[in-house]
Amino acid sequence: MQHETILILDFGSQYTQLIARRLRELGVRTVIERGDLEPAGIAAAAPLAVVLSGGPASVFEPGSLQVDRGVFELGVPVLGICYGLQLMARHLGGEVRPSQRREYGFAELEVGSDGEVFAGTPGTQPVWMSHGDSVARVPPGFRVLARTPTTEVAAMYDPERRFIGLQFHPEVRHTPHGMRLLENFIAIAGARRDWSPAAIRRELVAELRDRLGAGRVVCGVSGGVDSSVTAMLLREAIGERLLPIFVDTGLLRKNEGDTVARRFADFGLELLRIDAGPSFLAALAGVEDPEAKRKIIGRLFVEVFESEAARHPDARYLAQGTLYPDVIESSGVRGTAAVIKTHHNVGGLPERLGLELVEPLRDLFKDEVRRVGEELGLPHEFVWRHPFPGPGLAVRILGAVDSERVRTLQEADAIVIEEVRAAKLYDEISQALAVLLPVKSVGVMGDSRTYENVLAVRAVTTTDFMTADWFRFPPEVLDRIARRVVNEVKGINRVVYDVTSKPPATIEWE
Repeated sequence: MQHETILILDFGSQYTQLIARRLRELGVRTVIERGDLEPAGIAAAAPLAVVLSGGPASVFEPGSLQVDRGVFELGVPVLGICYGLQLMARHLGGEVRPSQRREYGFAELEVGSDGEVFAGTPGTQPVWMSHGDSVARVPPGFRVLARTPTTEVAAMYDPERRFIGLQFHPEVRHTPHGMRLLENFIAIAGARRDWSPAAIRRELVAELRDRLGAGRVVCGVSGGVDSSVTAMLLREAIGERLLPIFVDTGLLRKNEGDTVARRFADFGLELLRIDAGPSFLAALAGVEDPEAKRKIIGRLFVEVFESEAARHPDARYLAQGTLYPDVIESSGVRGTAAVIKTHHNVGGLPERLGLELVEPLRDLFKDEVRRVGEELGLPHEFVWRHPFPGPGLAVRILGAVDSERVRTLQEADAIVIEEVRAAKLYDEISQALAVLLPVKSVGVMGDSRTYENVLAVRAVTTTDFMTADWFRFPPEVLDRIARRVVNEVKGINRVVYDVTSKPPATIEWE
């Protein structure tokens, strides 16, 4: 089935992926491309509608991304958000000026009479603003729909061409009626809204059957939702010709290797489990730098996986759980960005093994993968498991990694997760973790002085993992965690809680 597509042209907004996800939640497929996409690329997308995202630049800056004017000649609805609104105004004959006063954060929107764009929303409503330029005069054919105390053109609309401009961000949760505005936009576009987990599952399985034929597929699984959904889709598509390989690095959570193997067996999928823990610990001996640890683990994972996969010469394909954000970041859509940390993946394996790469999830976001997982019958606790880094506990042990420190963190981490679950907070938290610090502190146990390790506990809430806020635990839960860790885990005598949001911090400590 050919899905209708909304093309999102990205001008560098931190919220671009959020726009795409919100529209997909409303049942319409979205594709993100660079804001300066050439006419041929725009035409090839054959969009039902186009969204021009926000961006950090000013339309007046030399070298700022500009949209091709052909977007406005496609005959489809166009929604310009923030910077996208300003581009729309400039290209269509309006006037944009630097604002006398930059507007950032909450603003009170006053909506005039409108039966389409703001249908179903109140006449006065809070919205989230972030802009330094403003539209001083709307282009011919547009009328002003809404204002704020400092912005005369907070929303504009050309009903003839179905062009909408919003100075605020409807995609963020801080704009409480934003989803309804996006829903109104897709209604104006006449979308079928046929993008659903059931449809995605059917189409992915059909595409895999068609592409893979009688070929055998090697699939690396970790127990995370991405690789698990990939494996289950392949099992449905090709049955026994799937070879799932689980490399146990010895850096997993307590008993997690056994748990992953048992879960897959319950689904009728036997894993080829490789116990490589001693090799990984030997390679990490004495290494403290986090990037060095990640690179060592990534290299060794490839070597172990390569060695095992080579035992199956009839394999023709390698499957992995690449997601759409990975594709966007690696395709240059987002432009140049600083490397915060390298990612653990199977990069280079297809070429080394002579296999063709299969990435069935490469058009999906994480939340969509989870919904497809539920559609496949995977249990809730499996699908909604908190993210766990590819390098495992090696990047939650700050400093050198050895078997004793791994054991210590495994025991402490198990207590943290047990108490989070016991308090029925697991689903309220996006990610909870424990970090073993390279710090010792003085303590007292009984009548004895101790000088032992410090454990940091971290828990965050987030919708997209691009930004995150620290979770407000009830004090009694933190108290139980601290008392149990200190009493039950040898080598730890102090527990601290991380109350730093992202940014400025990252979610993981390394």
